[in-house]
Amino acid sequence: MAGSVYGTLFQISTWGESHGPGVGVTIDGCPAGLSLSEIDIQKFLDRRKPGQNKFTTKRKENDTAQILSGVFEGRTTGTPISILVENQNQKSRDYNNIMDIYRPGHADYTFDAKYGIRDYRGGGRSSGRETIGRVAAGAVASKLLNRLGISITAYAKSIGPITVPEAEYNYAAIRQNSLYMPNNDCAAQASAYLESRAANQDSSGGIIECVVSGMPAGIGEPVFDKLDANLAKAIMSIGSVKGVEIGDGFRAAASSGSANNDSFYMKENTVRKKSNHSGGILGGLSDGSPIILRAAVKPTPSIARLQETVNRMGESVSLSVHGRHDPVIVPRAVVIVESMTALTLIDMLLINMCSRLDGVIDFYK
Repeated sequence: MAGSVYGTLFQISTWGESHGPGVGVTIDGCPAGLSLSEIDIQKFLDRRKPGQNKFTTKRKENDTAQILSGVFEGRTTGTPISILVENQNQKSRDYNNIMDIYRPGHADYTFDAKYGIRDYRGGGRSSGRETIGRVAAGAVASKLLNRLGISITAYAKSIGPITVPEAEYNYAAIRQNSLYMPNNDCAAQASAYLESRAANQDSSGGIIECVVSGMPAGIGEPVFDKLDANLAKAIMSIGSVKGVEIGDGFRAAASSGSANNDSFYMKENTVRKKSNHSGGILGGLSDGSPIILRAAVKPTPSIARLQETVNRMGESVSLSVHGRHDPVIVPRAVVIVESMTALTLIDMLLINMCSRLDGVIDFYK
């Protein structure tokens, strides 16, 4: 299966299926000498694991990380890091009644069209459990970024029609409510909305916002590997993400040059911007200001409401999806967006090390 590898120098390969023995990731290109433990990885995995609250799937998984290679005496060795998370609570029989049915909003039909065979137990590789490997690798990438003074903050900006106004952001609230929203009052409103969706056998989508602080200017490649292009690919590779914007994003289409341009000024011999409509990226390169991106996440496609579809034999059938499913994907996807952002940034930072001769000479002196 092509397409399970991401990155150039800091490269990851995720593996495993939703109802197989386990899932995981192999990381190649992590520099030696980074302090790393399973606890570091577990902190990230705990933010995406199921069963956290009434709005997540009731599948009970500890999602315990096991580092199998690449770490010795608490430090990375420069060799491939392999991380395993065992599947412990599969209920494959829940999917027996839909093994030949194409679920609306899922990859059932497209997998059949591509491969002629598919793992119908929870979606196989298209299951959300594939993202465990991404999050485990994201924990490693984030530790590297922290050593460089770069931090990432991600949160649910909106769930359904409930949006947190920027003037009312309280970043401390992100870890205080189960929806990872930067405002507890908005989180309470969103919870009530989700309860109404569940009562109607329906689901909800939302928007995840991610802010990167401390990123130096000049990171990215100016043509096909633009920083924003690579971030967009990374975020769009997450299941259920249907749109990505940087900075003002689609609002820029209705703006004007005089309003959308960010004016420059000097502060302590450093070029700064008076505004940040660009979202921290100009010409595909970081401009030194915070990088701001947003991901639009569609409603959970697995719903109990009766839907019309077809089966593999081409017959029309009605389907009501039962089992253990999230009525909203957004809260658990927050750390996935954060992880894919971290993986993209550390890879492009490493690539950038050879962009100037003076830097190469200084390194090898």
